[in-house]
Amino acid sequence: MTDVYDTSTNAKYTLACHCGAVQLRLHLPCGIQNPRRCNCSICRRKGSVSGAIAQSDLTIEKGHDVLSGYQFNTHVATHYFCSKCGVHTHHQRRSNSNEFGYNVACLIGLKLSDVENVMVSDGVSHPADRGL
Repeated sequence: MTDVYDTSTNAKYTLACHCGAVQLRLHLPCGIQNPRRCNCSICRRKGSVSGAIAQSDLTIEKGHDVLSGYQFNTHVATHYFCSKCGVHTHHQRRSNSNEFGYNVACLIGLKLSDVENVMVSDGVSHPADRGL
C-alpha cells in the first residue's frame, strides 16, 4: 500500500468517481482492510477491488443528487454509481447491512497496483442465494 494511506486514528480519505461529481469521505484508521474481488454476476463485470467500511465511517460529501442505485437478485445490496460518468463508488453490503463496500480504485492518490493480498469472495455461492 502507498505511504499516502497511513494508519493513524484520524486517517480520512477522499473517494471520487471519474468526473468528480460524487465524492465520499472515508475514515480508515487501519488502512484498507481485507481488499477483495467478488465473483458474483455484477462484481465480476465491474472488476473492482472492494474494501469494507462501517456505515458510520463513510460520508457522502458531494453528489447525492447524481448517485444512482442498482439492485438485483435478492434486492438486499444496493450498488451505487455516478449517473454522469458511470463509475461504481460503493455498495450496501448484503452480507453485513451495517457496512458499505467501497471501490478501492476510487481512492484519491492510491495506486491500485500497490494494494496487496486481494482475496476473491465467492459471491456466486452466497448463502443468501441458497436459502441458508
